[in-house]
Amino acid sequence: MSEPILLANIGEPDSQTLEKYRSSGGYEGLRRAISDMSPADVVEEVKKSGLRGRGGAGFPTGVKWGFVPKDSSKPRYFICNADESEPGTFKDRLLMEQDPHAVLEGIIIGSYAIGAREAFLYIRGEFADSYRAMAAAIDEAKHASLLGMKILGSSYSLEIHLFRGAGAYICGEETGLMESIEGKRGHPRLKPPFPAAVGLFGCPTNINNVETVANVPLILRKGAPWYAEIGCERNTGPKLYCLSGHVKRPGVYEAPLGVRLHDLIYEHAGGMWRQGLKLKAVIPGGSSTPVLRADESDIDMDFDSVAKAGSLLGSAGVIVMDETACMVDSLLNILKFYAHESCGQCTPCREGCNWLVKIVRSIEDGKGKSADIDLVENVAGNIMGKTICPLGDAVAMPAQSFVRKFRHEFEEHVRLKGCPLKGAH
Repeated sequence: MSEPILLANIGEPDSQTLEKYRSSGGYEGLRRAISDMSPADVVEEVKKSGLRGRGGAGFPTGVKWGFVPKDSSKPRYFICNADESEPGTFKDRLLMEQDPHAVLEGIIIGSYAIGAREAFLYIRGEFADSYRAMAAAIDEAKHASLLGMKILGSSYSLEIHLFRGAGAYICGEETGLMESIEGKRGHPRLKPPFPAAVGLFGCPTNINNVETVANVPLILRKGAPWYAEIGCERNTGPKLYCLSGHVKRPGVYEAPLGVRLHDLIYEHAGGMWRQGLKLKAVIPGGSSTPVLRADESDIDMDFDSVAKAGSLLGSAGVIVMDETACMVDSLLNILKFYAHESCGQCTPCREGCNWLVKIVRSIEDGKGKSADIDLVENVAGNIMGKTICPLGDAVAMPAQSFVRKFRHEFEEHVRLKGCPLKGAH
């Protein structure tokens, strides 16, 4: 894939406007869906494309749409999750700010596919530019009969509500997000029941990430076989990768699913930011995913390959660290974020997050003991898999992987009573 697909309009003059979007084929996928296909046909087309969710879990999108019951007497809702909160991840806001109609068209097609007459776009509160761009796109679409009553002259109607969050990481979790829309604290719900059956306001609900829905118009416009040719087996389509940390050119890069991680770091992002420094570690999927050592990092960046390497593709927020990075301090930084963002609903997460911060801070400050290193793993193990939502796992996985992969650095901190890297570079 030499030319960008998802990012084709990014950086172009007036990329946010309906006129620009339609000039490159925008809303042709919606026209095809509503004019020539039944909702079931649309679901089947997305299934055939192989599109997997881009929010982190990588679940097949068409299969997820198919879970929404078609015989329910209750309203059905479609939610686009734009609460992009994972450290190291900044792709969704780029799409919303510079190509909002791609996101909007995907929401409309997805809503049609599950039979929803109301949809919600839940935007992180800090994303003021994203909110303004999406609000303007919704207004343009309504005036062009692409949204609202009798879309494109059909019998299908849809209303989209913009909902601004208040900047809580926990509301990126789909059930916490629904609680927030309902006007409650963003406390995640126990599952089952799952949102497809009992979701927003107790009604059948589908929730997809921004990047996921932005792929949908491409599939409807160019066809599932075309889309399935991009990427690799079981990991189809284009993917947005966020590169940050110790690289020359941090930013959002598009490549087919399965691109080599080394290509992302050394070709797309230009390699290490300072000459002569070597790669030390990479977090491949955002701060909640297990870290990889440099010698483990020559992998394909698709869901299955990254999992096989011992980490997760997640949101594809690639955080690069060179040899100047202190792994104890890096872990402490991650742990402080999750301790701050824990909603406090589950005891293992509420107590364990703060306990981990205290232990790792003690090691970083030169006050730690050898037993503290094992204690980090032990506490993390008592959080992992024991909470209502994945935030507990998001704390435990980095904690365990940093200690296991870079135990010698933790031991050095204890032995030297401080960080050996401070002032070394």
